[in-house]
Amino acid sequence: MGDRAALLASGAVARTTAELVRVPSVTGDERAALERLGELAEGLGLAARAERHDLAAVQADPGWPGQEAPRDELLGLTVTVPSARAPAPGARRLALCGHVDVVGPGTERWEGGDPFSGRIDGGWVHGRGSADMKGGVAAALHALAAAGPDAGCEVVLHVVSSEEDGGQGAFAALRRDADYDACVIPEPTGFEVVCAQGGALTFTGVVHGRGAHAAERLHGVSAIDRYLPIHRGLAELEARLNAGVAHPLMAELALPYPLVVGRVQGGAWSSSVPDRLEFEGRAPVRVEDTLAEAMAAVEAAVAAAAPDDGLAVELAWTGGRFAPAQTPADSEVARLALAAAGEQLGTPARVTGVPYGSDMRLWCAAGVPTVMVGTSGIEIAHAVDERVSVAELGTLARLLASVIDGFGSA
Repeated sequence: MGDRAALLASGAVARTTAELVRVPSVTGDERAALERLGELAEGLGLAARAERHDLAAVQADPGWPGQEAPRDELLGLTVTVPSARAPAPGARRLALCGHVDVVGPGTERWEGGDPFSGRIDGGWVHGRGSADMKGGVAAALHALAAAGPDAGCEVVLHVVSSEEDGGQGAFAALRRDADYDACVIPEPTGFEVVCAQGGALTFTGVVHGRGAHAAERLHGVSAIDRYLPIHRGLAELEARLNAGVAHPLMAELALPYPLVVGRVQGGAWSSSVPDRLEFEGRAPVRVEDTLAEAMAAVEAAVAAAAPDDGLAVELAWTGGRFAPAQTPADSEVARLALAAAGEQLGTPARVTGVPYGSDMRLWCAAGVPTVMVGTSGIEIAHAVDERVSVAELGTLARLLASVIDGFGSA
């Protein structure tokens, strides 16, 4: 496996992160990144096994988490420590899980020009996916290599596709094998240990109007005018969802359950009364609510706000379906992650909740206690000039290695 200290050094983890960032892997096109990661894993003395999931079967599953990006294949990678000794009967199993798919680079100009440069400069690894979450995957890879065959438990790193648009990769991996005692996901959390997360749903609406020539506006009904009270109604729903938040970790957040309309498109001609408007947004799911309850709340808000004038308003649920999730803060994996984070930071770590969805909820739904802990950077994930701290990559690798040690010795 090599020297443990060298494997967990910040520079080593940063170089692996840079190698991954240099392989573009926008959601739906992850093959090349997974192949490169397999090569890097084998270079560290690990065993990497490519997985090709039956995409049609996954999408036909009643629990399918949805998707937003087109794809014609669903791939994953399983990384383990090769050992001449088979795991002892009843040996405990720890999963590490990370995704290699990333969002697109956007339209803003990146510093240096190339969003997939993987440039290491000024104490940072630069590029799309560096923080979210190729740096976390690299740290997990190095922690696994450092653990070696004497970890005291079976450790499996699942590297998945399709997290950004619903989580099909983790969903498919868990359908194959969910027999784990705990899971750690190194998403960027600022080294806080995430034990609760809100869910998220994508909705698309169509507001119908009645077209007319602009000079005869009174003969038409503007779909834009009809949409405005719906927009206000959704804002009022967000306010209600965030009043008296029940979950103590979520209650600490400035806005635990954000509701956003992210796209509005209406009308076709400046001199016509618009007869159609489309809107698309993201609705939250409170930790204590089901997906069905969250959908019903949005549908009721839209119905109550829509003008009662005989014209239609349609609402559909499209894209990924991110359920909420929680793991007890006093669970073994949470305690181990907190202790490891505190040890690495030199100050007590804290448990928190987050307002965004991730693969955590799929592991929790499969009955596997799961937490997230990773570097800083969530505020620049999906943004221009995404980057991750070289120093923090080493900290994370050592943190994960400590969790593996603790889990194996328990």
